[in-house]
This record gives sequence, structure tokens and C-alpha cells, in this order.
Amino acid sequence: MTAVSSTEDRAAPTRSWPVLLVVVCAQMLIWLDTSILNVAVTTLADPAEGLGATPAELEWVASAYTLVFAGALFAGGALADRFGPRATLVAGLALFGVASAAGAFAPDPARLVVARAFMGAGSALLMPATLSVIVQSTPAEKRTRAIAIWSSSSGLGVAVGPVVGGMLLDHFWWGSVFLANVPIVALCLAGVVAVVPALKGPGHRVLDLPGLALSVLGLGGVVYGIIELGNGRTWYGAHVLLPLALGGALLAAFVAGQRRSPAPSLDLRLFRQPGFTAGSVVLLIAFMALAGHLFYAAFYLQGPRGLSPAEAGTVMIAAAVGIVLGSQASPGMSRLLSARWTIAAGVLATAATYAGYLWFDGRTPIPVVAALLWVQGFGMGLVGTPVTAVMMSGVPPQLTGAGSAVNSVTRQVGGTLGVAMAGSILSAVYRDRMADAALPVGPQGLSAETAAQARASAESARSLAGSLRLPELAAAADRAFLDAMYAATFWTAVLAFAGFVVAVVGLRAQNVKSRTVGTGNAGSAGDAGDAGDAGKRGKG
Repeated sequence: MTAVSSTEDRAAPTRSWPVLLVVVCAQMLIWLDTSILNVAVTTLADPAEGLGATPAELEWVASAYTLVFAGALFAGGALADRFGPRATLVAGLALFGVASAAGAFAPDPARLVVARAFMGAGSALLMPATLSVIVQSTPAEKRTRAIAIWSSSSGLGVAVGPVVGGMLLDHFWWGSVFLANVPIVALCLAGVVAVVPALKGPGHRVLDLPGLALSVLGLGGVVYGIIELGNGRTWYGAHVLLPLALGGALLAAFVAGQRRSPAPSLDLRLFRQPGFTAGSVVLLIAFMALAGHLFYAAFYLQGPRGLSPAEAGTVMIAAAVGIVLGSQASPGMSRLLSARWTIAAGVLATAATYAGYLWFDGRTPIPVVAALLWVQGFGMGLVGTPVTAVMMSGVPPQLTGAGSAVNSVTRQVGGTLGVAMAGSILSAVYRDRMADAALPVGPQGLSAETAAQARASAESARSLAGSLRLPELAAAADRAFLDAMYAATFWTAVLAFAGFVVAVVGLRAQNVKSRTVGTGNAGSAGDAGDAGDAGKRGKG
């Protein structure tokens, strides 16, 4: 009996690697899909090659995923605890695959938004289940390395996504970027059935359905109101103020309910720690700014710069590479400068790159764009690991799971709000500039209806310019888009500079040295995935 047990113990690490491979592939799906969307948004906006999505619809295509993903992450963790991570992983993969197929053949933007929301729900089931499988199925001596590989898979998804998306769009229709998920899901499901053991959940957590509903609906109301700000109507109308007020009220009710709940999804005791609160604000601002920036960067590359989707995807790899390298450099910088100043330096570097876009035009050299994207990614890489370490350093052991969940949700919420903010600014300024532009209206130019379409988005204007052979219309759209991008990047830079101030002031009591952040490498590449989720959004 002893000999058998000894043999089994030696075999356990070997058996754990097939499980890790399957789980890593499932985890990579989340970030592969979100980064693929970066290069697809211009095509989706094109009336001829895509769905002719309006700016507001594009914002919802991007935001629906992260909105549901963020809101359902708490529920995903609770379901993995209750029914076991293997069952939750199978359910998440199945939902993600079906929603991807539905999105690929969506006949209009509204149904694509619904499909993206269900994809977000599938991802919310996937993420906690994949980590739980690794923790339970990997021997203790191999666990840290396994978690590091799991985290790095998200960085790989971020890097590969834009290239794969660009290649698909160069050869197939827009739906191929979503349909590509289906065979990967099928392989992952087969792998789960074949090698992942039927693990039990650690306990029977209570699923806070009322809290989940309040958080998703409240955040959805706020995002809807912000998006409506950019749709060319007055800011004080009911279409803006009503969803903002209703969303704010629902979020207030969510917080009040969590305060009284015996099993809250969001444990408010976490925010009694100054480092946790300040770190959460820094993360929220950093991902708002990053998501807002990447929301228009892909459109700049494929619009005024005239790159193909594949070329734009290749350029945007620079940000993912920067994130991975910055994550690897952050422990050493934290030992040298402290966590506080490493975080502040990272946020400041990103703010400088956002401000750099104020000098971009239709002739800016692509190497300059790639260099700024790399610096931006490196700065974000410096932020992710040490700010997480600062947040978690003062959290009691019994609340570490809840603290980790808040850390992940904060990134997703920040990305959602950043897309809404940048999109509204872009839409409002573009419409304003095009309203003042002298468009060629009349028998030799645009009808009143087509002129209205040209004023709706730069993609519609360029499509009309090509079909009607009106190069001056495309030039007017490019000028209007650049003005809109300048306005959006100005406020994005201001937001990032505010994050720098919060890091310097709010984290001064949490001067965490390298002994705290030195263990953060396991999660460092995960920050690449989160930024890629943020970068999942684009618009023009």
C-alpha cells in the first residue's frame, strides 16, 4: 500500500500538466476574443462590409461583454464553490461557444450586443473555475508555477488576438472573428471531459442574486446614460438624466444591501483599509483611461492612417508586449523605488502617451505610434502587480478571496466606464465638427439622407465617399475624427494624471517594499489580459 501511494504521489505532478493545458486554453479564450474585437470594430461600423453599426451601438458591442463579465464574476465564483469548478467550467465554455456562434451570424448590431452579453456571462463562469481547477488539481510544490502559466495565457491571448483578427478580416467576413471561438471551445470541452477531474467546491456559498441584479442593472444604467451623452442630444434630457439617476439609485441600493447581507458579494469591510481603497481607485482610473484610449486607437490606425485590419493588429501588439515586459520589471522597480512610486511611475507613463496623441495626424509615422503603444503597455505592466499587492497587503486572510474578486471586477468596471466616456466624447465632437463642415450636398454630391449618415460616424462617411467617389468627404471625415480624437485623448490624459495623484497621495501610507510585491509575478501577465479586455473596445 505504501509503495502504491508513493507511486501515485510521484505521478500526480505529471497528471496535472494535461489539466493545466486544458485550463490555460480555456482562460486564453477570454482574452483572445476581447483583443480580436480591437481590430474588428472598424469593419463592424462599415455599412457595406459590416453591420453599419452607429457609434453608440459599437460602444454597446464593446461594453455589453465587460458589463456582464464584471457583474457576474461574483456569481461565477459562488457557482464554482457550490457545484464544483469542473461543472462550472463546462457550463461557461458551452455558453461562450453558443454565444460566439450567435454573434457571428447576428443580423444587426442589437443582436450582436445581446450575444456579447452572453459571452460575458460565459467568461464570468470560466475565469473563477479555471483558477479553482488549478489550485485543487496541482500539487503544492508546482502550484505557483502553474498559476504563473495560467496568468501568462491571458497575455498570449492579448498578443495573438489582434493578429488573428486582422488575418480573418482580410480573408473572411466580420463574423469570422467570433466564429473562430467555436472550434477552440469544442477542443476545450473535449479536454475537460477527458482530463479534468470532477472536483468538489470548497463550500456552499450563498448566491446573492438580488445583489447581482442590482449591480448589473445599476452599472448598466450609468453606462447607458454616459453613452447617450454622445448621441447629439442635450445632456439635460430625460434620455440621459433618467438612466443616470436610476443607475445611481440602484448602485446605492446595492451598496446598502451588501452592508446588511450576511453573505455579501462585495464585502464593504475591505474598504476600511486605506491601501485597498486607494489601490482600487487607481486601478479603476488606469483601466478607464486605457480602455478609453484603445477605444479610438484602432479607429485611428484604420481610419486616418489607412492601415488594414491585419496591419493595425500587428501595430497594436506593441502594447501587449509592453504590458508583459512591464509586469516582469515591476518587482525589481518596487525593490528599488517602493511599490508606491512604481505604481505612480507607471500611471504617469501612460498619461504621457495619451497626451502624445494630441500631436498625431494622418501622416504620423507608424513606428512612433508603435513606440507610444509599447510605453503605454509598459506603464500599465508596472501598475498591475504592485497595486494588487498593496491592496491585498492589509486584507485579513478570511477576506482574501473577496479582495481578489474586487480587484478583478474593478478592472472590468473601469474598462466599461472608459469605453462609455471616450465614446461619448468622440461621438459628440465628431458630430459637431461634421455639422460645421461644408459637405457636397446636391445632385453631384450627397442627398440630405446620406449627409446625415456621413455625420453619424467617420466609417459611414468613408464608405459613402468610396461609393460616390467623393474624396473630399473622406478628407472631411478624417479631419472631424482627428478633432474628436484630440478631445477624447485630452480628457483621457487628464484622467490618467488624476490617477497619478491618487497613487502618490493615497498610497503613501502603503509603501510596500519588494518583499510584498516580489511574489506578484504569478499574476503579472494576467494584467496583460485585463488590459487586453480593456483594449477589447474600439470606435470611430
